[in-house]
Amino acid sequence: MSKVAFVRNELVPEKPAPVKTTGVVGFLRTRLFNSPTNILLTIVGALLIWFTFVPALRFLLIDAVWHGADRSACLAETAGHPVGACWPMIQAKFTQYIYGFYPENQRWRVNLTFALGALLLIPLLVPRLPAKGLNAGLFFLAFPVVAFFLLYGSGLRGFGVNWTTSVLTSLADSIGGAGDGLMRASASVPLTGSLLWALGKLIALIGTAVAYVVSPLAWLNRQIQDSSRPVWADLAITALIVSVLVIYLAGGLRTGFRSLMATLLTFAGIAVVIAVMGLDHGGLPIVDTRQWGGLLVTLVVSVTGIVASMPIGIALALGRRSTIPLIRIFSITFIEFWRGVPLITVLFFATYMLPLFLPGNVTVDGLLRAVIGTALFAGAYQAEVVRGGLQAIPRGQGEAASALGLSWWKMTALIVLPQALRHVIPGLVNSFIALFKDTTLVSIVALFDLLGSLRASFSDPTWSVPNTLFTGFAFTGLIYFAFCFGMSRYSLFVEHRLNAHRRN
Repeated sequence: MSKVAFVRNELVPEKPAPVKTTGVVGFLRTRLFNSPTNILLTIVGALLIWFTFVPALRFLLIDAVWHGADRSACLAETAGHPVGACWPMIQAKFTQYIYGFYPENQRWRVNLTFALGALLLIPLLVPRLPAKGLNAGLFFLAFPVVAFFLLYGSGLRGFGVNWTTSVLTSLADSIGGAGDGLMRASASVPLTGSLLWALGKLIALIGTAVAYVVSPLAWLNRQIQDSSRPVWADLAITALIVSVLVIYLAGGLRTGFRSLMATLLTFAGIAVVIAVMGLDHGGLPIVDTRQWGGLLVTLVVSVTGIVASMPIGIALALGRRSTIPLIRIFSITFIEFWRGVPLITVLFFATYMLPLFLPGNVTVDGLLRAVIGTALFAGAYQAEVVRGGLQAIPRGQGEAASALGLSWWKMTALIVLPQALRHVIPGLVNSFIALFKDTTLVSIVALFDLLGSLRASFSDPTWSVPNTLFTGFAFTGLIYFAFCFGMSRYSLFVEHRLNAHRRN
């Protein structure tokens, strides 16, 4: 009997998975009911959803009132059923929640500011789009100036020389006034009077020296103001001075030609903005910050605080690790002081106490004081987050950079700091989210942010029904959740993209 060999030319088809491990049944068996603990957690979670999500859904959508002209539309007697959210109130007060008390005929300026901000921010967040350096310069440097003149209004009374002269003159007056004050106070202090008098005399001499340095600029400023178009004359002289400095620092015209062209293009762009916005002859009408409110104030305080707190935090983190005792002690003192007081205390001090310490002829806008206080407060927390990232970098990274001949600045900017910031992305974004939500505290110091505008709308008797309170807080809660969730998801995207090489 002969034997016949058999060789299979194709694989045996795979058998289908058991029904109990795939599909909905498999998900329930393997994920939700695979152990007594998971069964208990599944039941508790289902009960929480039933008693929280379902009533919220009924309140916001199913039992909600969508159309109406006044409070009567949101009454159960009118609707014929238990009334949930009163959305007509949100429609009636929507502009107040966005703009506050900003004049209605000038709200196009706010819309234009929002549009410019989104137009510059979105390309900056998309990694594949080119020209990131130019985009970042426009967003972080040019956009704040344009946004200020759009939102606040007014025109330019000067550009570079005028502004520098004004700042240095005010500084000299403040230093001289402080020195004279110490000299007068020394007469009432018997023990340390001589020491205070000497200190006051030294400070007064410093103020005199600053005023002496300012005098050539003051003469040049007077010549500019006497011209027929002072803003354009100031811009031209400032462009000339800056161009000469750029050529000098670059080592001559041949090596600094590209830097010179970039400088001239920058001043050309500034000239275009001045001409388009009419800043050389009055500009837009002034809208005082006390009329700002709603989402506008929330975004101004939060975005400015987030952007300004990052360089402050990085500088303080590097200063705390410095080998120079004076810089290290100052950084530690600054961080511990600002972390040791609550934000509401900072806002109260910036709003009501800071004007008492300023000279009589110096005034600072209330919104600007709140923004500065918020930025300094957030910067102290950012410093500790960044310092944690710096400590995670091995010492060999810095030693290798030093062996290659890199200076401390290049080593920090090109090697150490990028790695440190990549390690602390979750902590940084967590601080950003906390700061965005903490901006609601500005309503306590008479600044009507989104939450403050909401609370102000409750006093309108046209919509005084019980449901408007919960509807308003639900609406603002959704706005805050949208912004915070967006920041959280984008941070996960950035973290995943920067750490992709570690998975290989």
